Amino acid sequence: MGAYAGKRAVVVGGTHGMGMGVVEELVAGGARVLLTGRNERNLEEARAKLGPDAHVVRADAADLADVDALAATVREELGGIDFLHVNVGVSGLAPVAEVTEEAYDWMFDVNTKGAFFTVQRLLPLISDHGSIVFTTAVTNVTGSAGMSVYTGTKAAVLGFGRVLASELLPRGIRVNAVAPGFIDTPSMGVPGLTEEQREEFMRVGDATTPMGRHGTIAEVARAVLFLGFEATFTSGQEILVDGGLGLGLSSQF
Repeated sequence: MGAYAGKRAVVVGGTHGMGMGVVEELVAGGARVLLTGRNERNLEEARAKLGPDAHVVRADAADLADVDALAATVREELGGIDFLHVNVGVSGLAPVAEVTEEAYDWMFDVNTKGAFFTVQRLLPLISDHGSIVFTTAVTNVTGSAGMSVYTGTKAAVLGFGRVLASELLPRGIRVNAVAPGFIDTPSMGVPGLTEEQREEFMRVGDATTPMGRHGTIAEVARAVLFLGFEATFTSGQEILVDGGLGLGLSSQF
């Protein structure tokens, strides 16, 4: 019997990177898993990798028709949810003076509106004493230059999560968030990076993270699943998975 045998899990934004890391751990632990994405290549790669062990669904979190269809699919395929991981997120780098309305709307539509209404639509399917984990970001506490809009979207998600944690107390549903720092993923959280830009991101991350390295997908997945299943007396929290970056840890005396 695996650690998650008999559990039903939905990972929104689970076709690659950190989301896929969570999916793989759930599948290995025996859970029934449904995951979503919107990039056709990522969807096909996820289907090929997971085979019949998980149900891969195309759904755009920013499209409420897709979110409604997702809820119907979850009901049909799983009947209900014990664990929901909301991992949607897009980002763009620009100083405040250069942010366009298009970029602003894009990030808020996916990261904030998408996360909010996905939970709203799936909430009736979440079992009492189940759990929800959002992915936020270390930028919620660092105030990183060039990431004003992205940070605003993730700060809003944290606020939603804490209100949900209060509202769902009567049902025993816990709501928490993980806030990753620099994590070694294919896109580094910024779509469209060239290989040179990705290498520069890696260099900056290693130099600024107190632990002197990037985190791994597996390290984030373990934190997500800890909150989802093991942290049974924890709700309304945001756990930093960032190598000490958010707290500015230092080994200097």
